[in-house]
Amino acid sequence: MKDIEAFVFGKMPTGVIVFDRKLGVLFANRRAELFLKRFRLPNEVTTVSRRIFDAITLARVKETIPGEVHIMKKFEDSPNNWIFTVHFCEEPGPFVAVFIVEESLSNKFDLAKIRMQFRLTRRETDVMRRVLNGMKNTEIAEELEIAEQTVKDYLSNIYMKIGVENRFALMSFLLTLAGSEPARG
Repeated sequence: MKDIEAFVFGKMPTGVIVFDRKLGVLFANRRAELFLKRFRLPNEVTTVSRRIFDAITLARVKETIPGEVHIMKKFEDSPNNWIFTVHFCEEPGPFVAVFIVEESLSNKFDLAKIRMQFRLTRRETDVMRRVLNGMKNTEIAEELEIAEQTVKDYLSNIYMKIGVENRFALMSFLLTLAGSEPARG
């Protein structure tokens, strides 16, 4: 069962951080660790977490915290908004869980269609998705657990297949392509 848990938490697209009463990290999955390498948790997250623990101590959780708490934040080095959803558990514990999701540009594209149209491999599509989401080559390499040179090789292949010369031209082309198609979703 532990192997299944490790796999699920390691691969899930949501960052998960679990805090104890002292706001010490009890658990952080891989996605959360990658987030924390790039950014700091917003102060609002730690403030809400402290309020939750205070409310649990005073046995006033239901009056103080109406339910799950959502915090949206834009970071300077990210083109996307980040959503932090805070949940808590009184027993066993108490503990607070923070779920981190990036509102990503890649979700606005039909990447399967682009993949088929330009005959991209699945891995090239994985790399392109992360480029669209504003990640640097080193971050892509770390997230996909490949060498940075491999990321560069995939990008060269993508540029050649799509007919562009660099990351900026790729983004411009894809945004133009998306603008000429009906909106998704």
